[in-house]
Amino acid sequence: MNTNSLDTLLLEVADPAAARDFYARAFGPDLPLDFRTSDAPTEGFRGFHVSLTMAQPADVDSLAETALAAGATVIKPVTKSLWGYGGVLRAPDGSIWKVVSSSKRNKGPVSRAYESIVLLIGTDDITATKAFYVERGFAIARSFGKKYVEFEPGSGAVTLGLLPRKALAKDAGVPIEGSGSHRVVLVGGATAATDPDGFAWEAARVAH
Repeated sequence: MNTNSLDTLLLEVADPAAARDFYARAFGPDLPLDFRTSDAPTEGFRGFHVSLTMAQPADVDSLAETALAAGATVIKPVTKSLWGYGGVLRAPDGSIWKVVSSSKRNKGPVSRAYESIVLLIGTDDITATKAFYVERGFAIARSFGKKYVEFEPGSGAVTLGLLPRKALAKDAGVPIEGSGSHRVVLVGGATAATDPDGFAWEAARVAH
């Protein structure tokens, strides 16, 4: 089994059934998500957000509309920017989702297919966290010094990226302050571990 993959994001929520219903209605049933009950204390920024990359602005609009109808709230309204088109939403469970496209023009019919699903972790020391993941078996796809690291997804459904915590909070549009549980567990590879920023890994479940 590969150690260099992120297969599932396990969200720790107050009500797994409600969370499962929200995500199915908001973004569709195909996200690599699982849910587990937790009442662990958490306040403010949890140190991560998930980006759903789409092919065109109309696809972003479609996801944002269904997410808001399902109960998400707006952190950053969907709009055109220098880098493309997108916005930031908060799910009812408190996790932050960015819906984006690098394209500023529509090229075809609306699609709800994801080009990529990216988990971005805000690090206190990007060099140390990068070294942890390289040792775990992740190959580097892109690295810009202490500003940004993106790993190859390998066989995983989710791409993993690193930003300094301050930069990630700014990107998400929220204050940097936060404490308590991250309320997310990363599932993939063969071994459990905890990274330098306190994000826990659980080994992927082997199908029998």
